Amino acid sequence: MKNFRQFLKFCLVGVSNVVVCEGIYVILLFCGVHYLAANILGNLISILNAYLWSNRFVFKAEEGEKRVWWKVLAKTYLSYGFSMALSAGLLVFWLEIVKLSRYMSPVLELLTAAGVLPWLTNLGLAIDASRMAELAAEAINLVITIPINFCVNKFWTYRKQK
Repeated sequence: MKNFRQFLKFCLVGVSNVVVCEGIYVILLFCGVHYLAANILGNLISILNAYLWSNRFVFKAEEGEKRVWWKVLAKTYLSYGFSMALSAGLLVFWLEIVKLSRYMSPVLELLTAAGVLPWLTNLGLAIDASRMAELAAEAINLVITIPINFCVNKFWTYRKQK
């Protein structure tokens, strides 16, 4: 039960990470930054967010437990760095190999029928099949990387020292 509660807390922190990371990713995409560069910058900033919240909220030090903050921060960047590399590799897989944009027409039609696409266009955010694929690929990656991040953080980054 403790592990489940801890995973739920990790997911809550993850929501803030997603907001930070994906917010930066989307903003940079619409500013013309390449999807891989946008992904890397969003991840680097969100990793610091993850460290701050995980250290205080998810994997709190127990009474008498001493942590060296810079070691935990370094491990956080290494663990999320692995996830970031995996995510970047998966982006290339989804966008360059699978060519996910070929499958976005029904999604775009649904968003148009729901009035979302015209609304976004009026805001100056043009979304075509390629841009929709970039957004969808990032969402798919989250389903893969979140459980991996939890396990790496729980069993390596915040492992109790003997």
